[in-house]
Amino acid sequence: MSESKKIAFLVAAEGIERVELTEPWKAVTDAGHQPVLLSPQPGEVQTFDHLTASEKRPVDQTVGDASVDDFAALVLPGGVANPDALRTDETAVSFVKDFVASGKPVAAICHAPWTLIEADAVRDRTVTSWPSLKTDLRNAGATWVDEELVTDGNLIFSRKPDDLPVFNKALVEAIG
Repeated sequence: MSESKKIAFLVAAEGIERVELTEPWKAVTDAGHQPVLLSPQPGEVQTFDHLTASEKRPVDQTVGDASVDDFAALVLPGGVANPDALRTDETAVSFVKDFVASGKPVAAICHAPWTLIEADAVRDRTVTSWPSLKTDLRNAGATWVDEELVTDGNLIFSRKPDDLPVFNKALVEAIG
């Protein structure tokens, strides 16, 4: 087994699609790494099963107190409200922008690429997402494709919860 690495999971206070947080979290943990839940505010975050509130999870660290240098990879779970809130938080967007620039793996699923759009991180990249983001991503300069997994440089994308097995495998492989 490789050396344990800290993996950042960045989410807003609510609207996180539960399985898009918990399944990559489990994959990272099972690979011997340490997931860390980052959010703009301390306390707890609310996950959802589609539109139904699910479990609450404690925030480990605020994104404002986090450093890209402390993490080997960044995971951006989806849900509609989660990335929509993150993309309006300047500290979160700055962290994402710096993480992409670091060259370390950044994995985004479903609606999560909205935060990458705000960080100007998808221009000239091939991406996938939940289909409703296609126009937003194209307008941001990306090439959008409908595939279960797309990797472009250090960016890893999947469309939806059904894609989690390949998404998680690509994430763990990218961490090393």
